[in-house]
This record gives sequence, C-alpha cells and structure tokens, in this order.
Amino acid sequence: MSPLLKAVSDWAHGVLRGWNRFWFTPSMPHTLALVRICGGAMLLYTHVVWSLNLNAFLGRESWLNANTVALLNQDAQGRNYAWSYLYYIDSPALLWALHIGALIVFAMLTVGLFTRITSILAWAITIAYCNRLTGTLFGLDQMNAFIATYLMLGDSGGVWSLDHWLASRRLPLTTHHSPLTCSPTLRTNLAIRLLQIHMCVIYLFGGIAKMRGDTWWDGTALWYAFAQLEYQSLDMTWLVHYRWLLALLTHVTVFWETFYCFLIWPKLTRPLCLAMAVGVHVGIAVCLGMKTFGLVMIIGNLAFVYPETVRDVVAWIVRPFMRVPGEKVAAPPIKRQSLAVAATR
Repeated sequence: MSPLLKAVSDWAHGVLRGWNRFWFTPSMPHTLALVRICGGAMLLYTHVVWSLNLNAFLGRESWLNANTVALLNQDAQGRNYAWSYLYYIDSPALLWALHIGALIVFAMLTVGLFTRITSILAWAITIAYCNRLTGTLFGLDQMNAFIATYLMLGDSGGVWSLDHWLASRRLPLTTHHSPLTCSPTLRTNLAIRLLQIHMCVIYLFGGIAKMRGDTWWDGTALWYAFAQLEYQSLDMTWLVHYRWLLALLTHVTVFWETFYCFLIWPKLTRPLCLAMAVGVHVGIAVCLGMKTFGLVMIIGNLAFVYPETVRDVVAWIVRPFMRVPGEKVAAPPIKRQSLAVAATR
C-alpha cells in the first residue's frame, strides 16, 4: 500500500474509532440523574403554574379552545401532526383529574420512581400540553420537551432515585455489593450525547439569528434588552454611562453563543464555556425576569459535566450530613480513574 493510501486509511480508521467511542462508550448515570432531578422538578413546577387558571388555558371556554388550536396546527393539506389528548377533554372534572395525574407523574419522575415508565409518560404529557397550548408557549416549554425526550431514552433512574434505593433494599444482606453501586450503560451515553448535540444546535442557530440583527453588530443589543420595561426585573440602565462595557458584553455574548458548539468540546475551553453559560443565563434570570428559562438552560448545560465530576461533587456535598460526629470532612479527591475516563472524551 502506498504511503498516501496508508495515511488515508489510518485517518479513516481513526475517525471511525472516534465515532464509536463518542456514541457507543457506556456512561455512568450520574449526570443524567442530576438532569432528571432538576428537569423533573422544572416540569412539575411549570405544570403546577397552569393550575392557577387551568380552565382559562385548557377548558371548554379557554382563550384558545381545542378546535381553534387544532386548526392552527394544521398544515396546508389539513393534516394535524400536533397530537394532544387534551383536544378531546370537555369535562372540567376530567380535565382536573388528568392534570393532577400529570403532576403526580412529574413528581414520580423527579424522585425516580418507576422511572422507565414515568419518563415515557412525562414525555407524552409534556408534548400533549405543548401542542394544546399553542400560542402560549415560550423557550422554557421547548426546553422542557426536549429534556424530557432524552430522559426517556437514557437510564435516568440509575442512581439517586427511589428505583435504585428500592433495588438496593431487595439485595440480600450477605451481598458484597454496595447499595450505592451503579453500572455504566450505552443508552445513558446516547441520551447524554443527543442532549449535548441538541444544546449545540440551539446555541448555534441562536447566534446566527442574533448576527442577522444590526444591534448585535453595533454593540447596542444588551442596552435595548435592559431598557425594556416589560422584561426589566433589575434596573441595569446605569450601564448607559459605560457604553464600552455594553458593547463588550454584547459582542462577547454573541461570539460565545455562535461558537458554543466548537468551544464546548475541547477540555481546555469547556470549563470557560460552561462558566459563560451560567453567567449569561443567570444574567437573563436576574436582569430580564426570565428565571425559569435561565434555570432550564443551565440544566441543559449540565449534560457537559462529566458523570465522575457530578458523582464526586455530590458526594462531597452530602458527606457532612452523613459523617460520624467529630469526623473531619475533606475535599473530594482527584481520582486517577476519573481522569482516565475523562481523557477518553
């Protein structure tokens, strides 16, 4: 084989090995479990909010009734692919019964009870609510829907769940296995990888959309955001005296969002990219009043935290509550095994 063909062949085999390692390396469930707890709690909260005026949103005499929403969701050929069982609910009592049942499902998902079933039910319920509530949806609802999708695909109840606790209780007393042990699975890795790629797509198209506007080029976009009283929850108009800072923040934000999909993968830039994500979304939550949206975006970014890191940090946090009185609490050790696993990603 000629040197050129050998080089091409080695490159192709390297690409294939990298592809298989990326998608088909079993992963520990700690990151997905944390996303389940936080994402499930967000699903529960956002659907509890609908309870404040359920009939006005979903009832027979709602602002947009079922027939109107079904027409809005039809395509040019009259087909409606936006399925929702809520189209067919006409009784207020039945509506409330189903709504309470949905809240119970979200609560069970959050605590990890019958996770394989409740994750599928939570996904179906979330999609049904989104399709029925056309006209009242925001980015929060879209984030909820796709996080629920990946929780359904992976082993989100593999740890830190009632399922795992109950399974450990069923172990014989003579077993040599720790009740906290869990196993890496392929479907957990697939769910995390899909969630990661989905986050990259969201940020990429968000950055491209911003670059189509003049205010993101001339550095005034953040000023217009801060100056809108409709969204203002913290008065940041004092920044008008520091226009250079407004321009800098504007340009850094659009650069980070556009190139997130490139900066998030290298180990050198990932911590900086994640820190920027936390800063941007905390800023959105605090300054623009979109607290739940800012929080759910941070939940989505958790997908890029290594499960070994999540495991060690959570263990370090809960250790003071589980230690023997008088025992000293040390910082989590840096394990060679964790570094070896991280080095392959």
